[in-house]
Amino acid sequence: MNKQTGKLIAAGVIWAFFLYAAVNSDPIDEYVSVIKRETSTGQPAQPAGQDDPLRRQVLEWKQQKDEQPIDAKIDPAWKSAVPGYNGRLVDVEASIRQMRSTGMTTPDQLVYKEVLPGVTLEQLGPNPVYRGNPKKPAICFMINVAWGNEYLEPMLKTLDRYKIKTTFFLDGSWVKRNPELAREIAKHGHEIGNHAYSHPDMSAIGSQRIREEIGRTQKVIEEAIGFRPTLFAPPSGAFNQQVVDIAANEFQMKTIMWTADTIDWQNPPVSTVIERVRKKMDNGVLVLMHPTASSSSALEQLIKMAKAEGLAPMTVSEVISSKRLDLP
Repeated sequence: MNKQTGKLIAAGVIWAFFLYAAVNSDPIDEYVSVIKRETSTGQPAQPAGQDDPLRRQVLEWKQQKDEQPIDAKIDPAWKSAVPGYNGRLVDVEASIRQMRSTGMTTPDQLVYKEVLPGVTLEQLGPNPVYRGNPKKPAICFMINVAWGNEYLEPMLKTLDRYKIKTTFFLDGSWVKRNPELAREIAKHGHEIGNHAYSHPDMSAIGSQRIREEIGRTQKVIEEAIGFRPTLFAPPSGAFNQQVVDIAANEFQMKTIMWTADTIDWQNPPVSTVIERVRKKMDNGVLVLMHPTASSSSALEQLIKMAKAEGLAPMTVSEVISSKRLDLP
């Protein structure tokens, strides 16, 4: 055997050793098994784990259950801001872990993650808000208070009975005269909003008066209950862009209007109040009420109607939030 032949034999032995080790290693085993699956099925094989029946089922449910977020937008007809609504996406890995932990492979074991819209209400700038997102199954029976003290207690009792928190927009001069009633409303856990000080036509007054009306009310509410509202409801719904801008830029407040009006200050029959709201009852609706005999008597039936329609009564801030209601 010459020297050159010996080198070739040695090299061959070394390569044979490495080839044997490689063929018996896990990566090659996996590669060979993938090739076998391709050959037997005639279809491209999935990487390890992707052909897991549990994963396939979760991915199938994900296609059915995912809901993309809805951006906030400006309603061209109402010239108002419509809040967005968060998306709901199946978290595949968390869902698989949950199902393996519980031993149950059912849709109710899916784990979701909430996804914010690309455009939020705040990004739209100062605009009035008339409603929540039309996809959000929520409603608010908001109550503007400048008079009607005798009806506040029965309305509070009705709300307590159904474990509902709502929003009371308080007139500043009323709070000045009735700080104990303002505290009572807050003590029940309700949201407090600003309803100006002396019930003026906000669209007909100058910028300095607008500041005074909002600012004085902020001050008396904070003195009474230790809280500065973040929502402003113009008296009689009268406003202009200057009002909205001052409320937003100088007081960090959203201007809130309504979707359905009870017109209860005219003291209509209870049936009329109920019918007015029934016609407008829907996702994201803000219902305008006052402490009157009509609305006080109608409130319980309106709550029952809302619940029967699958609507959750809650505060204005909750209704106009993009937060979903169908997540734990």
